[in-house]
Amino acid sequence: MISQRTKYALKALMTLADAARTDQPALTIEEIARRSATPKRFLEHILLDLRNIGLIRSKRGRAGGYMLIKEPRTVPIGELLRQMDGPIAPLPCLSRSAYQPCEDCTDEASCRIRRMFGQVYWSYLLLIESLTLADLTDSVDVIDRLSVPVPGE
Repeated sequence: MISQRTKYALKALMTLADAARTDQPALTIEEIARRSATPKRFLEHILLDLRNIGLIRSKRGRAGGYMLIKEPRTVPIGELLRQMDGPIAPLPCLSRSAYQPCEDCTDEASCRIRRMFGQVYWSYLLLIESLTLADLTDSVDVIDRLSVPVPGE
């Protein structure tokens, strides 16, 4: 599950991508908050994090504000999730970036829990690593684009 902080970051990035698409100048925090329905008090810290990650920049002055500095197709969602929330693996023994053996596990090779969640996680990774910010801003449904059946249909 993504955090509310990450959800706000995604909404802010979508807002900035939409503004860039229409050749709008930089957007103020107030304008980003209004367009993305994000509380301004949370947004200030999130925008600083996004700037530190290298996705946006700020411009001072009368026409100042924040703007997206990367093409939406080059902003991977999987990496953004890791930058904002940390490891995305369901178990610490499956994490690529923060691997830790499970305290109660004596043999990873025969752990049925690790094997089952590893298969689910691998499927999740294949999907999440293929997504970019453009997938959130384009009108094409990601499920349709990937031809992945929706559960229950």
